[in-house]
Amino acid sequence: MDAKKQQPKVLAKQANEVRLPTSALGLALSEDDNLCHVTGMDGGVYEVEIGSSKTKRIGGHESYAASLERLPDSQTLISAGYDGRILWHDLDKQEVVRDVKAHDFWSWQMKVSADGTKLASATGRYTCGGYKYEPAPEVEPSVRIYDTATGEALAKFPHVPPVQSLAFSPDNRYVAAGNLMGEVRVWDLAKHEQVAKWTTSSFTGWGIIKGHYYTGGIFDMRFSENSNEMVVCGMGSTRDPAAGNGKQLWQRFDWRSNPAKKIDETHSGEHGAGLMETLDQHPSGKYFVMAGRLFKGSWNMAFFDTATGNLLHSLDCGMRCIKARFNVTGDKLFIAGTVSQSNDKKNKDKQKFGRIKVFNLS
Repeated sequence: MDAKKQQPKVLAKQANEVRLPTSALGLALSEDDNLCHVTGMDGGVYEVEIGSSKTKRIGGHESYAASLERLPDSQTLISAGYDGRILWHDLDKQEVVRDVKAHDFWSWQMKVSADGTKLASATGRYTCGGYKYEPAPEVEPSVRIYDTATGEALAKFPHVPPVQSLAFSPDNRYVAAGNLMGEVRVWDLAKHEQVAKWTTSSFTGWGIIKGHYYTGGIFDMRFSENSNEMVVCGMGSTRDPAAGNGKQLWQRFDWRSNPAKKIDETHSGEHGAGLMETLDQHPSGKYFVMAGRLFKGSWNMAFFDTATGNLLHSLDCGMRCIKARFNVTGDKLFIAGTVSQSNDKKNKDKQKFGRIKVFNLS
């Protein structure tokens, strides 16, 4: 049968929009589609009622709260921030019940394993300037692994800083990390050893306009359902990285090959320009979503066929998309992010520049 006839169909239509007092950076869903939690640029951790648009701050960090995860079948949220701390929030008690100082620098991203037993947090700094790539020395492990039940440190893995993205394999056996220069490393969690390493230079831009520096990198990553492949996303290389005008890019790899083999990437003619910041796989496994910022083109959120990589559906969300998450049943997509901050100081509603948008999927 023709592959095109078999490809899934998806259509997204906005159903709800919630305005937040700060840019939303992290997003965690619950079994109740009317309730979610976000972390913000102001360091806050917020409970959000979608229908009523009510928000309640339940905790926070001393700086940007970059990541948020909810443990499976649990009333526990875990957040990580630019203060280098990882916080455990008890939703029943509405309080922080554990505080771990994970890094001396920022936590760029934090992820929880599929079985909810482990978390990974990534860090590392890069100093701009110079005419060649000279990353700051790794003064602390770039990736740390913790037990989510106890907060105990389980492992630490080296990488070339800064490490910006993480992923656990669905079988809970591996953790992967991607950095500014597009280098991906994969470790076996049981053996505590590196099992794969490769570099894709497609996501990193060398700035020659307004200064000399690198920017970009791999912003998000996901293992395939069978844990044998990996999709990473970011922005295509550009000579003016600060402009954000590289192509909207994802790439898929067979990471078990030695070396890792690129299988597919955003197809020609199916992309515009802009930094892609987030990925999520639909519960059916049939397609995935990629979203981020729009510089030029018609979309900043798009759905792609997992099997063929074909673009299925796309739209302009009218906001910067920082985190995308499908609900458990797969009939809704939640997007957290921000719009430009208004200069109208008198209108309090316009000062709410953070956003959560909910899309019904059909």
